[in-house]
Amino acid sequence: MINYRFLNKITTVMIVAALSFSCKSSVTRNAEQAKATEKSKPQSNFIYGDLIIKKQSDYLMIPVSLAEQNEDKGIDLNLSRSYENERNNQLHNIIFYQKQGSEAHLLLNKKAIITSFDLLEVKAAEKPTTRVWLYKIIDQDTNTDKKLNSEDATIGYLSDLSGKNLQQITPNNTRIISWVVVPSENAIFLKIIKDSDNDKKFTKEDKINFVRVNLNKIGMRTEIISDQIEQELKSYVFQ
Repeated sequence: MINYRFLNKITTVMIVAALSFSCKSSVTRNAEQAKATEKSKPQSNFIYGDLIIKKQSDYLMIPVSLAEQNEDKGIDLNLSRSYENERNNQLHNIIFYQKQGSEAHLLLNKKAIITSFDLLEVKAAEKPTTRVWLYKIIDQDTNTDKKLNSEDATIGYLSDLSGKNLQQITPNNTRIISWVVVPSENAIFLKIIKDSDNDKKFTKEDKINFVRVNLNKIGMRTEIISDQIEQELKSYVFQ
């Protein structure tokens, strides 16, 4: 007599075993495909821009960007008057090379985006000419979206003509709006916006201020509009 209960158990075991093997095979294939895709994914190549040569400097400059086109269309890549043909690529670093030697070095030792750089020449009567590079750099993920882009803070930096002695000149969590050089004071004044409400965005609700940087002592910077001045202004305007 056929034991149907026994046959049903055998059939169930076989079906479960087959499904288990099929799932394991599928997981193995997916894992192998993922590894293969990861291995075959090409790394982005560097793009070395045209040489930037300034007669005032003993160093020439090579801008460095990546091969893929800039995905962040909102970013302003005004990469100096000498750097026009790579405007659609994000600039990640600059190589400085000594014209009459073999010494070369990078401007930055960290991940960042350089949104602009300009050569400042400050000439005042009876004073030696001051020459520095001014950079706008995104190097902090201030909106915590795990990437650097135009939504983050844009910080001001100065270096000498060799790309060395790089110093931050505007506060963290701010964005440069504009700047002007005052030769008689050998100083640069920068208009900035702060994320004063700490919402990780830069909007019209945030506070504006101005920063003075003395080019004789770059490490010293002064914010012009103090809290006291702002409170006095409010008392006169809104009373």
